[in-house]
Amino acid sequence: MTVARTPRRFRTRHLGAVVAALALTTSAAATATPASAAADLREVMFVGNNWEGTADVIKSSGDFAKVGRVNVIPDKDARIAEINADPIRWIAYMTIRNSVGEGHDQYVDDMYSTPDGSSMVVSRPSFADVVSINLTTGAINWRFPVSGYRSDHMAVSPDGKRVAVSASTSNTVHVLDIVTGRQLGSFKTGDKPHENIFTSDGKYVWNMAIGDVNTATDAPWLDWTKGDRKITVVDTSTFQQVKVIDMRERLDAIGLTDYSDAVRPAAFSPDETKLYFQVSFFNGFFEYDIATDKITRTKTLPKNPATSDDRTTFVNDSRHHGLTMKPDGTKLCVAGTMDDYATVVDRATLQEGPLLPVSKPYWSTVSGDGKSCVVSESGADQVTAIDFATGRKTVSVPVGDHPQRVRLAHVPADWTGPSAN
Repeated sequence: MTVARTPRRFRTRHLGAVVAALALTTSAAATATPASAAADLREVMFVGNNWEGTADVIKSSGDFAKVGRVNVIPDKDARIAEINADPIRWIAYMTIRNSVGEGHDQYVDDMYSTPDGSSMVVSRPSFADVVSINLTTGAINWRFPVSGYRSDHMAVSPDGKRVAVSASTSNTVHVLDIVTGRQLGSFKTGDKPHENIFTSDGKYVWNMAIGDVNTATDAPWLDWTKGDRKITVVDTSTFQQVKVIDMRERLDAIGLTDYSDAVRPAAFSPDETKLYFQVSFFNGFFEYDIATDKITRTKTLPKNPATSDDRTTFVNDSRHHGLTMKPDGTKLCVAGTMDDYATVVDRATLQEGPLLPVSKPYWSTVSGDGKSCVVSESGADQVTAIDFATGRKTVSVPVGDHPQRVRLAHVPADWTGPSAN
């Protein structure tokens, strides 16, 4: 179960009774579209090219061919001028570039489409904002500067009307009206909020805070220096906290005292009773039972023998970063970031399939037809589709510089790109 090292261009980086229903997956939210408009829309995938400042739009299944491209930083000159005029913002900007950015600007972290498919909403870490971009003209509809100095992962509510964005340096999640950009509410989190997931009824949002991932204090005995890492569950009507889950206690209970409790990408089971999640430094994932509030299974995946075990070389503390589930709940798809592979895991047995060589995979999601797992190969500037049934690669499609987040979305049926492009 080992793979040959793929050449890399870049190296550095319960709700028991309270919540009856949990998120199916964030991809379900991403595809929420009014029935009246569905006939005029085309399902696609947005691929965010973080270091380039573009988003490639590809087919959501089949050959995943390129449909169009969006420039997500049409206002770059104005934003840079603002940053240069403020010494504090300039320091924050350069810190992002030289830490989480691995020496590059971070222009696009996450993206979703509006319910009518007319616009793309993008979080831009280096510019500490969220913008809505008109897919016809390429112009910015609205801009929301987040609190602090960096925006991160987002999530869209099941009805497609609200978008939650993590403001990582202010330990805050903002919830915005996706059409107007108006803030509907916000809430505090643990240190460095990261992934957000709405419950399937839209009543709650789960936020995973990952703590400080850019320090060199990576040894297990120094784990306490990484900050307050926890899952915060919030009521989306009041924005009040209803539950906090500290995985440190759950990991200690099963003897894994040396494992990080920083929850990274996560996926809920279709019956909405279990959470599967990755943590910093770990080549594998955990199964967490919501009702019993316990970690029930641990899956350790193979290490790539060519990957150093020196934690300080892991990109942003994430040995594996990317986890999604087949819609019927039978398979999980894992992006083994630092181990340069992706694999499909049988959920019942936790047996992994073939380890497919891919270059620094940074995310995994499900295709529109539910038959494939799609991973972003940030080290090869492409996305690769893997058949859930066979665990084998079906196709790779070239995209822009350092693709990370991949999301299902909708665009107008005849769309091929903004006129401004």
